[in-house]
Amino acid sequence: TLTAPAPFADETSCQCQAPHERLTIAQARLGTPADRPVRVYADGIFDLFHAGHARALMQAKTLFPNSYLLVGVCSDDLTHKFKGFTVMNETERYEALRHCRYVDEVIRDAPWTLTPEFLEKHKIDFVAHDDIPYSSAGSDDVYKHIKEAGMFVPTQRTEGISTSDIITRIVRDYDVYARRNLQRGYTAKELNVSFINEKKYRFQNQVDKMKEKVKNVEEKSKEFVYKVEEKSHDLIQKWEEKSREFIGNFLELFGPDGAWKQMFQERSGRMLQAFSPRQSPNSSPTRGRSPSRSPSPPWVINKTSPPSSPKAASASLSSMSEGDEDEK
Repeated sequence: TLTAPAPFADETSCQCQAPHERLTIAQARLGTPADRPVRVYADGIFDLFHAGHARALMQAKTLFPNSYLLVGVCSDDLTHKFKGFTVMNETERYEALRHCRYVDEVIRDAPWTLTPEFLEKHKIDFVAHDDIPYSSAGSDDVYKHIKEAGMFVPTQRTEGISTSDIITRIVRDYDVYARRNLQRGYTAKELNVSFINEKKYRFQNQVDKMKEKVKNVEEKSKEFVYKVEEKSHDLIQKWEEKSREFIGNFLELFGPDGAWKQMFQERSGRMLQAFSPRQSPNSSPTRGRSPSRSPSPPWVINKTSPPSSPKAASASLSSMSEGDEDEK
């Protein structure tokens, strides 16, 4: 398991115990003994170490069944002289290579053009690089003599990613990164930003904050409106259900055949019966009397027809007393 970064070349010696004899590609692909790995060398600047670098080193490491990968990294002086300014300094670039899982050894201050002395010193069998001619230092291809010696093995470039692409993105979005770093506490002097641009960036940061607040308020208001609409929909649905129930109860009570009509008819019938006079039976003693004539009091003496005899008078008195008892 990997528990430590790859060592630097000056911190270790060549691990080949057997005498070094340069291998052919056929011998290397066939496989070598464990104590004689194929020593593959890959070099570069490795500025802003990215996945394209890692994939190139992975290919170099897996070219042969048993290989030992040495990676040479050029110094700042050499790089600035032949290629240009770098984002990362040489120490940062050295350390980035040491933590790549495919790297077995890092050679600091690697030469720009490989010499026979350098190849012999590090007992290099093959040099791995992409097959595109690399013109630099007054040469059309700095790996031309390596290819002629049969020591060159090609790797494939990873399209869409390179150090130049990353730098282009930074330059393109310079304002965004400058504003972000100002917001994080970097000074305008550290960012090489003028006073006017600093104020402009800070103002833009404030505008962005206001936009973010407005966006949050809009999202919250939309959420609130959605909840209100959902709640109102529920209320309307409940109101419709209650209104149907209310209308049904109203029709059941006050409709054409409702309970209220039946109750009204029953009460009106009772009232008519209460206001209408009762018919007396035929056997009632008042039935035979004339409605226009009221009974005379017992003390009124019929002057027109006086009793003809004392017996008749007594008989009339007795009949009147019986009539009074009946009325009582």
